[in-house]
Amino acid sequence: MREQPDIIIPDSVTMPRAEVRTTANGVKVYRLDANEFEVVRFTLVFRAGSSMQHKSFAASATANMLGEGSTHLTAQQIAEELDFYGSYFDVNIDRDYAYISFCSLKKFFEPTIAVAREIILHPAFPEHEFKIYCSKRKQSLTIERKKVDMQSRELFSEALFGKEHPYGKSSDEALYDELTTDDLRHTYRTLYTAENCFVACSGNIDEEVLSQISALVEALPSGVKPSATMPTPETTHQLSRSVEGALQTSIRLGRLLFPRTHPDFVGMQVVAAILGGYFGSRLMQNLREEHGYTYGVMAAMVNFDKEGYLAIATQVAKEHREDALREIYFEIERLRNELVDEGELQMVKNVMIGEILRILDGPFGIADVTIENIMCGMDNSATEESVARIFAITAEEIKALAEKYLRREDLIEVYAG
Repeated sequence: MREQPDIIIPDSVTMPRAEVRTTANGVKVYRLDANEFEVVRFTLVFRAGSSMQHKSFAASATANMLGEGSTHLTAQQIAEELDFYGSYFDVNIDRDYAYISFCSLKKFFEPTIAVAREIILHPAFPEHEFKIYCSKRKQSLTIERKKVDMQSRELFSEALFGKEHPYGKSSDEALYDELTTDDLRHTYRTLYTAENCFVACSGNIDEEVLSQISALVEALPSGVKPSATMPTPETTHQLSRSVEGALQTSIRLGRLLFPRTHPDFVGMQVVAAILGGYFGSRLMQNLREEHGYTYGVMAAMVNFDKEGYLAIATQVAKEHREDALREIYFEIERLRNELVDEGELQMVKNVMIGEILRILDGPFGIADVTIENIMCGMDNSATEESVARIFAITAEEIKALAEKYLRREDLIEVYAG
């Protein structure tokens, strides 16, 4: 049998820098040109996530209703026009931002951006489609909230930030009945403005394409940039919810730490990866392979615009809840008290850097990482620095980070089931 070649993981990554232009109305347009691809994608990023909404569900409803009809096109006409050219329109929203993306073959860019102009500049928020949307979302959320995983996720956010904090708040699905198209129009007028937007373009972006994208965002209405200040989180260290009839318990542990701009964020990403960041991680080996308590467990650092936190999550049979918690704390303490073996550390570095390289293997992945960097106030050198930090981190540094940030008395423990 032939020997497998050694896996070679580079100790550095070079990221292309985005060319930046500012339109007449102040919108920054970031261009990542990749002429070898006959596709164009552009993403408008608005600071219009759920933490910015004036009324429950208004942010997600506004973003998702943009494509449900405009002043000149019905929802069906929008869908048919994009389908005819093999183009797509995608909406994503999180706590901080709404992301509106369009993608097409280069030769079909003009009809695609014509539809984009309708969606972005002339949304109609038709009443009939709005009622259908709210009904479906209410039903979906009602079903999801019967699951212990969803309940523990919402409890964990509440424990981290406080029940009324924009990052910790969970709204009753019945509030969909109080949402109106006027709420969506208010959200659109106040948040979908030039002052609240930037654009990232990737693929085959020549001057003509860039000019048309710039013309689109130059037509965005002006407004007042909304305040990005957040209240101080109010942390609760233990929350639980008994769920009648549940066979499983969903567990979440972690703590509030810091956003991605903090110098220890990447180091704590490595700590999280050792604990539960890949299939061979310590918690997977312990909880799944050795004890059979769960099919899966994860640990990760999560970044919001104003905050960041460590999360460990798993789901176990109800009778194994305390056993699983004991083993999770055991692995945390082992990381705080013992140096990581050099072979294990190298494996974790390979996994983390390999995942970064996988994401960067194409113009759209590079654009997505660029957007993340922009939102953190950084350029693409931040990704290069993260890779260098992962490669250089030592077992001693990992132990010191675990000692500093993973004291049991600082951890939040939540479960539902």
